[in-house]
Amino acid sequence: MDCLVSPGWRQYHVDLYLDVEILVMFQGSMVALVTPMREGGVIDEDSLQRLIDFHVENRSDALVAVGTTGESATLNEEEHCHLIRRTVEMAAGRIPVIAGTGANSTREAIDLTHCAYQAGVDACLLVTPYYNKPTQEGLYQHHKAVAEAVPVAQILYNVPGRTAVDLLPATVERLAAIDNIIGIKEATGDMNRAREILDRCGDRFELYSGDDATAMELLLLGGQGNISVTANVAPAAMHEMCAAALAGDRDTAAAINARLEILHRTLFIESNPIPVKWALHEMGLIPAGIRLPLTPLANEYHDIVRQALSQAGVIVP
Repeated sequence: MDCLVSPGWRQYHVDLYLDVEILVMFQGSMVALVTPMREGGVIDEDSLQRLIDFHVENRSDALVAVGTTGESATLNEEEHCHLIRRTVEMAAGRIPVIAGTGANSTREAIDLTHCAYQAGVDACLLVTPYYNKPTQEGLYQHHKAVAEAVPVAQILYNVPGRTAVDLLPATVERLAAIDNIIGIKEATGDMNRAREILDRCGDRFELYSGDDATAMELLLLGGQGNISVTANVAPAAMHEMCAAALAGDRDTAAAINARLEILHRTLFIESNPIPVKWALHEMGLIPAGIRLPLTPLANEYHDIVRQALSQAGVIVP
């Protein structure tokens, strides 16, 4: 898989059991990209190109396309695969692309991950199977099956507040032994959990935050990056905060994070991605569309989100 390597990106090789070599490079602020839609939920590819260019210009370190923030749960498989292909094409080697390919059906997760691999993504992000609440052994076997079926770098994603299942550190450690499972997006916001994963898995495994409010602390603790909702609207600031934290510069990272702190919380004032899509529409970057069962941001929250954007230094026309 050919990738354009930028000097700031983390690099290493994973040699898979089927003699495929993968170049992996993720560090810093990785935006959990929304899926732009027009009224009625029709996907807007012109706005997708605009968003990708916006993130390249503002130094986001990677795109995470069609993840849960990208409304993957309401896309059919054809739309999902098409969006992955178009994101890779539009990124055009300027920025790494990670594709969300998780599902609560192992067969579907394999199919989506294979589609992303064929599209040329740099890695896949797989949320734990939601709703059906597998055991820890079921979680292990699910992710192992996907990893063995598709020779692409894979990142686990643990967000028990949304999925009703928690991928425990002992299971993460077992999965870290599989060559092409390279890291985890840990969205609990629990620093004790982060420490345990780091202690168990060490340097052979990447730890990314999935919680903007605690991302700085996780990076200072030894994590490698943040898969961020806030980066949708404040990509330059999130890049700078992550870079400072990765360099061990707590004072600089904390000063930037202080400007973003209210925004981190406000972007979850209703279920993600409702507030962040409304904010991007206010910024003139995307239309107002969102798919049911999600609905547009309630009027009572409009001024609250506007104020949070303003405090963070985000310019709204």
